Amino acid sequence: MTNTNITNFRKDIYKLLEQTIKFNEPINITTKDGNAVVISEEDYNSIMETLYITSIPNLKDEIISRTKDSEDKYVDESEVKW
Repeated sequence: MTNTNITNFRKDIYKLLEQTIKFNEPINITTKDGNAVVISEEDYNSIMETLYITSIPNLKDEIISRTKDSEDKYVDESEVKW
């Protein structure tokens, strides 16, 4: 995570945002009133999707249990008729 103060953030906003977008490197911005974190849209969408998935009752346990299934329980992708 990149750490900067608000003054340097304003000065280097373009460079810092490009770094965040290209490398998914969050920015921690400190101010006299507290801190803020800037993340890429990709990271934000990933967080929102994870929160959604974990909010569905029993889905997490179902996913974990399915990872332990043997491969013969699944159909190969080439055999699926779309």
